[in-house]
Amino acid sequence: MKSPRSRILIVDDDEKILFAFQEVFKKDGYDSFIARDGAEAVTKVVASPPSAVIMDITMPGLDGLEALKKIKQQNPSLPVILITGFGTMQTAIKAMQLGAFEYLTKPLDVGVVRDVVRRALSSISRSPVSGGKPVSFNAEVMNRYEIVGRTPGMQEIYKLIGSISTTPTHTSVLILGESGTGKELFARAIHANSQNAQEPFVAINCTALPETLLESELFGYEKGAFTGAQGRKLGKFEDAGRGTIFLDEVGNLSPQLQQKLLRVLQEREFNRLGGNEPRHVEARFVTATNQDLHAEVKRKAFREDLFFRLNVVTIQLPPLRERKEDVPLLAVHFLMKYNEQLKKNIQGFSEEALHLLCEYQYPGNVRELENLVERAVMLTNGNVILANAIGELPSQPSPHPPSLPIVSTVFSKSRLHVIGLFEKQFLMHQLSLSHGNVTAAATASRMTRQNFQRLMKKYGVESPSFKK
Repeated sequence: MKSPRSRILIVDDDEKILFAFQEVFKKDGYDSFIARDGAEAVTKVVASPPSAVIMDITMPGLDGLEALKKIKQQNPSLPVILITGFGTMQTAIKAMQLGAFEYLTKPLDVGVVRDVVRRALSSISRSPVSGGKPVSFNAEVMNRYEIVGRTPGMQEIYKLIGSISTTPTHTSVLILGESGTGKELFARAIHANSQNAQEPFVAINCTALPETLLESELFGYEKGAFTGAQGRKLGKFEDAGRGTIFLDEVGNLSPQLQQKLLRVLQEREFNRLGGNEPRHVEARFVTATNQDLHAEVKRKAFREDLFFRLNVVTIQLPPLRERKEDVPLLAVHFLMKYNEQLKKNIQGFSEEALHLLCEYQYPGNVRELENLVERAVMLTNGNVILANAIGELPSQPSPHPPSLPIVSTVFSKSRLHVIGLFEKQFLMHQLSLSHGNVTAAATASRMTRQNFQRLMKKYGVESPSFKK
């Protein structure tokens, strides 16, 4: 039995939508009333406050986002559910920054709408009244770090970025995902939408430098701290100011650096190498890895206490093969990018070319798709990218595991043959992901560079053929 005080304000300029929502809420036992644009919605919220608002974003005059802003100024604790037929990263992030209770994209599932409304109503008595100002939205910065994707999973990530951007900088974020999913791009999106977006974004690849050099890069050093330290040098932790520190491939940090990073996160301070004066850290830590840190913790390769400090908020990026609906959007996005860079005026893709792109599994994820489109734009002289410009893509993995070759009736000989096939394939796979960077491939494989090169020589695998 619903309380008679549960009144839903429905805001939309489409009469059919208004009628449909009224019928749904009537069946659920709610009272409802309507507004046909944002300005009318604001007026009605002030005159007769509802229990919750469900509102379209795209409306003439005052749109849903601006109406949400005004409603929150009048009634900060009122839950407002926004709906849109064209969900983008900007609108999702801005909706959450402005205080939307939820953000839904069309086509709407009635069951989902009912569940969201029930949660919104149940939250009223628990919602603290906040006097804080909503974080402003910087469209110029956002356009630079636009993330393309409309699948439900991506919409959830956009909303999470919006929520993160309103938290204090001491809230750490861990981004997980396969190589090529764009972990740094998401880190930059978090920074670009934060209150400190004008502060520095400092990115460090934890596999790019030897341990001793990485430590001095992070912490900085005083004059005479070691041989060659001719003067004081500020580290990345200080360079970041009140901005964002992005540590990529954090799973590869040595035990010593893991311990030092843990202290920085716990105490929010550090010492420069050779120095005794504590330096305060004000930046947000965003870290990323393509490794399974849970597994690394279990096998004692990664500190559990550091793991818990890093993953206060976790973003799990889906591989491209799990969001195939976004491939055409991404392809067009990259086409526009390389049209501009290469001074081309290509209008689109042929049906066959787009089919090839949509059917491929992308072991290299978004980065691989971008490389394919860049190459196609470069090779295309006409107005449309044809299938031959895409080239012959690697064969798709079989849904059934292939049978292993048995080359001898002697067990040891057959086993050595299969192991050899695996080792060569593994080397080629790792070099493909690292674009021919032997050091990066060896590090990701948890092998020394010497052992990795020894196997390359054994099987005649050469790194230049994997460079892009």
